[in-house]
Amino acid sequence: MKRANLELTVGFFVLLGLLCLAYLAINLGKIEIYGEGYQIYANFDNASGLKTGATVEVAGVEVGRVVSIKLTPLNQARVGLKMPIGLKIHDDAIASIRTKGIIGDKFIKLTTGGSEKLIPPGGSIINTESGIDLEELLGTYIHGKV
Repeated sequence: MKRANLELTVGFFVLLGLLCLAYLAINLGKIEIYGEGYQIYANFDNASGLKTGATVEVAGVEVGRVVSIKLTPLNQARVGLKMPIGLKIHDDAIASIRTKGIIGDKFIKLTTGGSEKLIPPGGSIINTESGIDLEELLGTYIHGKV
């Protein structure tokens, strides 16, 4: 009888540990199981350092994720952004690639516009600002092309 209680207790704690591990994997891995939303796009001349899964922020608040980065026929980076259903993006919004901290991860900063026209699902943000590539900037300075 004592052995059965011991096995039941060990089984309970193993199950509890697996549940905690799954919870941490989902939250730390930024996996969205329940995420509904719509996708919009932004074209950048240079998306260096930006990765799929990067955050999209409005006024410093995380509101979405980068879901795709592809090359267009015009040699621009077409970045797909997944936005929550309730968030309205105006057609004069500005999408900028920014860096968290000095050497941090890249993210998309959206500056909301004031236009009455909204970007529909599948639409594109026209106004974009590419990120600053420090290696390219230093190379230009070192070779005297400033």
